[in-house]
Amino acid sequence: MDPAEIRQLMEDQLRLSRRLRDRIRELEDERRAPVAVVGMGLRLPGGLTSPEAYWDFLRGDTTAYSGIPEDRPGLRAAYDPDPATPGRSYVDTAGFLAGIGHFDAEFFGISRREAKLLDPQQRLLLETAWEALERAGIAVRRADRLPVGVYLGMMASEYGERLEDRTDMSRIDPYYTTGGGLCFGAGRISHTMGFSGPVASVDTACSSSLTALHLALKGLRAGECRYALVCGSNLLLSAHLMVSLCRTRALAPDGRSKSFLASADGYGRGEGVGAVALMRLADAEREGRPVLAVLRGSAMGHDGAASGLTAPNGSAQQEVIGAALADAGVDAGELGWIEAHGTGTALGDPIEVGALDAVLGDAVRARGLPLPIGSVKARIGHLEAASGIAALIKTVLMLRHGEIPAAASPDDGPLNPHIPWDSIAFTVPRANQPWPKELPRRVAGINSFGMSGTNVHVVLEAYDPAPAGGGAPVPAGEAGVRAPEPHPELITLSARTPGALRELADTIADLLHKTGPDELPALCHTLRSGRAPQPCRVAVTGSAPAELADRLARAARAADGATRGSSPLRRVTLRVPDGVAAPALAALAREFPWLFEGPAEPAAPEHRLAAFVSEFGVPVRPGADASGDVFTYPAAEGDDGAAAHRLALLTLLGRLFEAGADLRPDALCAPGTPLVGDLPTYPFQRERYWVDEPSTGVPGDGRPAAGADGAAPSGSWTRERIHAHLLAVLKDALEATDDPDMECSFLEAGGDSFISTLFITKVEERFEVGLTREELPLDLPLRTLIGRLADDIAAGESAATEQERHR
Repeated sequence: MDPAEIRQLMEDQLRLSRRLRDRIRELEDERRAPVAVVGMGLRLPGGLTSPEAYWDFLRGDTTAYSGIPEDRPGLRAAYDPDPATPGRSYVDTAGFLAGIGHFDAEFFGISRREAKLLDPQQRLLLETAWEALERAGIAVRRADRLPVGVYLGMMASEYGERLEDRTDMSRIDPYYTTGGGLCFGAGRISHTMGFSGPVASVDTACSSSLTALHLALKGLRAGECRYALVCGSNLLLSAHLMVSLCRTRALAPDGRSKSFLASADGYGRGEGVGAVALMRLADAEREGRPVLAVLRGSAMGHDGAASGLTAPNGSAQQEVIGAALADAGVDAGELGWIEAHGTGTALGDPIEVGALDAVLGDAVRARGLPLPIGSVKARIGHLEAASGIAALIKTVLMLRHGEIPAAASPDDGPLNPHIPWDSIAFTVPRANQPWPKELPRRVAGINSFGMSGTNVHVVLEAYDPAPAGGGAPVPAGEAGVRAPEPHPELITLSARTPGALRELADTIADLLHKTGPDELPALCHTLRSGRAPQPCRVAVTGSAPAELADRLARAARAADGATRGSSPLRRVTLRVPDGVAAPALAALAREFPWLFEGPAEPAAPEHRLAAFVSEFGVPVRPGADASGDVFTYPAAEGDDGAAAHRLALLTLLGRLFEAGADLRPDALCAPGTPLVGDLPTYPFQRERYWVDEPSTGVPGDGRPAAGADGAAPSGSWTRERIHAHLLAVLKDALEATDDPDMECSFLEAGGDSFISTLFITKVEERFEVGLTREELPLDLPLRTLIGRLADDIAAGESAATEQERHR
């Protein structure tokens, strides 16, 4: 080879090597890609139902422990203060949730029959998952099949025990399986919301939630889903586990966890449900999501050959902490907080601190700044399978606010003497304090250790959107888009019922009165694009927050359900008055330049204007045809130029929204407009669905509930009587208190395959049904389905009568 060929070969090899090196770096970055926390929902002891309420609680000095609620008679009956009493629990205090029997079944399309038999954990998971996604600005439309993975940590489902009576099993129906099985908690979220991503229910005891988080991180990094919901749940509905834990003396006699204190004598139990929405950080930034914190890394391991199955293993804990730091690319000396497992047991706390010191101690001592540690279990109890989600949300709030709440009260007494506090570099803060300014990054770690031996550690960092060397970080959701001058905005709100719509409108109106003009575009954008439309709707326009607030409150009361409907607009005919289209297009091109890029289509102005309106999700055609859904494009009023034409467009879109259009209004805001994360979420309506615990030793009577299939009425079965009977049977099967909306489908009315089977079975007890299941699809409107079934039965009855006459 001549020198030129050799040189060319070397250059080609060098380019190839660079491409391979870049690809290796790219793959490595994907494997360790940071993941953003973009939304949170929760139900925690002490009546805590929002991240804001949780943060206020953490900064306060109260605890959330309480006595056993009246609706837990089994727990109350099992209590005996004498620890030596066999078969009894010596604990009468825990971190309980209130009102767990209440649920908005109609919102989630679940029948009364099924709702009553659902484990309350599944109900609370649906609500908190929905709230987490709304806070992330992710509109959940079931038909969209969003690529959301659902990862749930849950270790017990005790609600179904109240249906168990070996002498009488008549209370058990199909929902006994789907209402309580651990696998159905995550599956129900994905099914109800129409997601397409992976679904996993995880039980590793007390580390279940963070195990689910670890799996979600891997799923997001591997591209298995674009969004992930990480959930944790725990309710105390049976005395069995409480008695078992008391037999092992695992529980503190006063029912309270005393993390790292000399008075530690066991853990206190607690209830809670939480959901956290995650995305890859790069995707969240592209979509303008509110980034609350960044997950840098995680690791999971097991105790292995420890001294006992449930005994903690310090060496194993060291391994998982070190592995998580390596995965996160974080040095031990950068940590500013450890949210410890901290159950408050004489054995567990010293082992955990020892493991932390072995991994972090040298780096913390070298920096000369102690590392604060603590556990939220001291305030709300040990939420067992949900403890990790409570710790995660707490840590996210700390990172976001740059503050470390007190981990113990000055009145709590001395720290655990079995921990060498004088020789280690850890502190348990007794008062709220700012995040140490000496640390260049706000980084925290979370421990979660399961009784089954599964250990997890997670590393998080505060989100700083500022460029390197830039100013202070801007809290997510507070960065409004400044408009040079006020211009018209559109707010859309919707709810399942008129009452919920009024409640939501009042809440948003109150918020608007506190909103500055520069924050208004992002707020309106979030309400339009970050919420899924419901049947009851209002839309208002205005240029100032106070103006929008007043119009919104009035519109919600004036609507009072008038806009309720279940038939969305599919295609719209747009009438454009003469002389309106051309000036409207010119003005809108100035208002929305990002929608007018590229050469204009060679079409009449009316057609181009209709095509422009179609950009917002509803197919629109111009014309004067009076058939179908016809809307007139409003003429711009006043001398305000482009703003008047903007208002005309927003007015039209508002009318389309109120008429049932499934708008996709993202493009109304300029690219880069952020979604606001702290807006009010959907006001779920509270109705009680509850199966009482049977009295001790008293079996159920075994009698099925009276249904619509009692004695046959006298006289012949006319088509009208058959139709009325079918409606009564359906209402009984759904356990509905009101007549169903006949324009809704069987599924929309809360039915499913189980209720369909029950319904048809009840009908067949009286009539012969000639139609197949394929001829009665569940997505038919009830009017059509019941009518088709009544026609079939009536024809059969008529034939039978005629045959009888000729005998």
